Amino acid sequence: MSKLYVVHENPAWIGAFADAFEARGLTWQQWLIEDGALDLSAIPPEGVFYSRMSASAHTRDHRYAPELTLALLLWLERHGRRVVNGSTALDLEISKARQYSRLESAGIRVPRTIVVANKHEIVRAADEAFGDAPVILKPNRGGKGLGVRLFHTGAALADHLDSADYEEPVDGIHLLQEYIVAEERFITRAEFVGGRFLYAVRVDTSDGFELCPAEACQVGDAFCPAGSNSRPKFEIVSDIDHGLKASYERFLSDNGIEIAGIEFMAGDDGRVLTYDINTNTNYNPAAEARAGRSGALAVADYLGSLLRTPHPHAA
Repeated sequence: MSKLYVVHENPAWIGAFADAFEARGLTWQQWLIEDGALDLSAIPPEGVFYSRMSASAHTRDHRYAPELTLALLLWLERHGRRVVNGSTALDLEISKARQYSRLESAGIRVPRTIVVANKHEIVRAADEAFGDAPVILKPNRGGKGLGVRLFHTGAALADHLDSADYEEPVDGIHLLQEYIVAEERFITRAEFVGGRFLYAVRVDTSDGFELCPAEACQVGDAFCPAGSNSRPKFEIVSDIDHGLKASYERFLSDNGIEIAGIEFMAGDDGRVLTYDINTNTNYNPAAEARAGRSGALAVADYLGSLLRTPHPHAA
């Protein structure tokens, strides 16, 4: 059996996967990308390479980890190595604007979105596109829901941009997005392993937009606020609309994404809108325990099957 290499920059998110790989008897090692050098003239090792590079790497002082990882993945692909979530997947991970373009090309509805490069153009662009309607401001490269803010007026948006709370996006690109009034106060995150639907997670949004499901992001199980009957913030549901599921599976296949979480929500106007693709998906242990499911074990089983299958394009 060849070796599995896990390419990532955040050890806090690897524990559940490490346990799953050990439980399945996989031979593996971490390829930690924080900084360093890559010799493009060298020959990469044999094996299966699973990329878990995150769009939020800059929030952990790993500003250039995605760029270095992109060079690494292209190097591996050039040498015919089996890469899970390769260069195309990472390109979409670090740009919501590119995600939306690809999703719309695939016939999948996304919220109306305005891309703005200059901070000083944001208020004017919001007014022209959305008028007096509420608007969401988010970074193009974010992660975990960080930096996502809702503004009900242009004045509130302008005040935020002039305040100490404003942070320029790491790539300089802002997104202005329509505010979707939800049918209910939750979003759904559909999980896929091997390009196939695994399960979905219903996530309560009463507390705001920071929706990272990983244990490292939570205090306990992050139960919902008073008045919600102490309902868990994360609940696993076994299925989603079959047409939407099929569209997502086609999209993942067309874009070389094998392991991902895709987030969507239903508006009170009947529209179902997709707004995020996360290619370094994490799983909520408490929700999985209640449902008797394990995303990490599903990932280990999938990667184990790749390790046992000869890769026809290996150099």
